[in-house]
This record gives sequence, C-alpha cells and structure tokens, in this order.
Amino acid sequence: MTDEFKRGKRVLVTGATGVLGSALTPRLVEAGFEVRAASRGARQARGPVEWVVADIATGAGLDGALAGVDTVLHLAAAPYRGRYTRQVDLEGTRRLADAAARAGVEHLVYPSIVGIDHVPWGYFRTKVAAEEALAASAVPWSIVRITQFHDFVDRAFTAMARLGVLVADRGVPVQPVDPRDAADRLVEQAGRAASRAVEVFGGPQVLSFDEAARCWLEGGGRRRPVLPLRIPGELGRAFRAGHLTTGPGGRTTWREFLHENRG
Repeated sequence: MTDEFKRGKRVLVTGATGVLGSALTPRLVEAGFEVRAASRGARQARGPVEWVVADIATGAGLDGALAGVDTVLHLAAAPYRGRYTRQVDLEGTRRLADAAARAGVEHLVYPSIVGIDHVPWGYFRTKVAAEEALAASAVPWSIVRITQFHDFVDRAFTAMARLGVLVADRGVPVQPVDPRDAADRLVEQAGRAASRAVEVFGGPQVLSFDEAARCWLEGGGRRRPVLPLRIPGELGRAFRAGHLTTGPGGRTTWREFLHENRG
C-alpha cells in the first residue's frame, strides 16, 4: 500500500465504538486515511477522527455520513439481540450497501466471522445472509472473515467462572485473535481495491478449548475445576470439525493477551 494510494482516501467506519472499531480508527489515522466514524448518538470530536450521527438500523443519517467517502469499513453489529440483530446485521448491511452504491463508494469492507457457513448457529445464519446481501449489491465489496476475538473468549470464561466451573469440550479447537491484529489486517484491506471475494484471518495459534480454559485460569491466578463436556448434536460436530479456525494470521497469542490484561 503506497502513500500515494492512501493520500486523500476518506473512510467511514460503522461500529467505531466497539472492540474492533476502537482498535481500528487510530490505525487508519496513522496509516494516512481521513477517518469518519459513525455512531447513533452525537459524540464530541477528539483528535483527527470526524464523528457523524448515522443509524444503519433505520437509515437515518446514512446519506450524509457517506458523502465524499471512498471506502466503508462496516463493523456495526448487534449479536444476540432478537429482532434488533436482524435490523442491524442484515437489513442494516443491505441498507448501507445500497446507500454506499448511490454515493459512489469505491469499496465496502465487511468483517465477518470464520465458520459461519458451516456452523449451524442462529447468529451465524444471519451473518451469512448479510454477506449474501452485500454480494448482491451494486457496491464493490470485500469480506474478511475473522476468528473469535480474545475479548470474546475472555468474557465467555468469565461468565462460566461465576458459576464455579469452566465447561470445555476438549475436541473443539479455537483460534482467538487480538482485535488489534484484526484491525491491522483491515487497514491493509482498506488500502486495496475491492476483491469481491471472501478472505479469512485468524489468530497465531490453534488451541483446544480445554487448553484455552486452563491457560485462562493460570493467567488470572484463578482456581476453578475444568469440566470436560462434549457439546451434543450438529453444533458440537461442527465445532469439533475445526470450522471456527483457519490458517495463522495474527501475532498476539492467547497467553500474551492474558499476560497483558491480567498482569
């Protein structure tokens, strides 16, 4: 990615306040992009990022947010929130893609999730439908499927620990990735032409779910029993088949993340 290519490129980031968005926006600025960030409520501008009000669930403010934008990084999502999930992840993605096409956007980058086309999970089906809606739109697009974030796995273990035990299917491989590494990958994608293809990006290593659980306990100095429990049915078979993993991509390991965040 050359300085000439980056210079003058204005990008719009939806979902800029989330885990990935918070890592991405400063990296885009550092890479030389003009960054516009969208949120549902007004925010005070700080630093070089321009904040605008736009709601992809309703379409309010979208046309104004997209004015003069070359590239969109569509991070906004609302997992596991019932009807609102569909409004944001599916209908909102379709609405944003159509508005981006009208605005003459050159490239819409959509971070998605590794394994959504093989794992029979309700939210994953919504993400597949969103990818299909984007692919059917008139805007040039690229999709980057990413493995589960370190933060997501950390929250899952934290929730289980409150029950006094960690449950882990030893046959399930996981490949957590640091949001900062994923953000670096998206910066690269933003500096390229639209591929109209699905690419994948994962953490630097694959662990068994059991191994990840024990590492989490050690990293936080906790003591909890790890209960081996085989996830039943089609969902368990899909997890054990490794559909949540891909080739190595990121730099920060699970243990390094835990050391950094747990001291």
